[in-house]
Amino acid sequence: MSIYEIPVSTLDGTPTTLERYRGQLLLIVNVASKCGLTPQYTGLEAMHEHLAPRGFSVLGFPCNQFGEQEPGSEKEIETFCSMTYGVTFPMFAKVDVNGPGAHPLWEHLKSERPGLLGTEAIKWNFTKFLVARDGAVLKRFSPTDEPAAIEKEIAPLL
Repeated sequence: MSIYEIPVSTLDGTPTTLERYRGQLLLIVNVASKCGLTPQYTGLEAMHEHLAPRGFSVLGFPCNQFGEQEPGSEKEIETFCSMTYGVTFPMFAKVDVNGPGAHPLWEHLKSERPGLLGTEAIKWNFTKFLVARDGAVLKRFSPTDEPAAIEKEIAPLL
């Protein structure tokens, strides 16, 4: 199954797929509102705004698996992201990224680009996956990789 066929839901619960993003370079990120890394929303939004005209999107997937740092409802997440960080990039429904309930999208991303020493588990919030315009998973970035540094790698691909 291609990344574009995997069922996902938008933050408001609408079932969809990533088909509308086919042909774009994507940065798929598991996000959380109450994490020490939450300020990365600022950099992710700046990157999204700066590179979107060239065919790039950040896609955010809230996750509550790490220290219960995303406890809110989807509506609370939406309000927090827009009011606190001015997030305009697409946000999706809360997912699990590890374990038996891991979302199929995240299973796919992890299998295509394992972490250090071949581990597939996501270590923490704000793990990022760079996906090519054709859906190939190009790279996995660690939670501490800052958006500004990532943008320097992404920009030449556009």
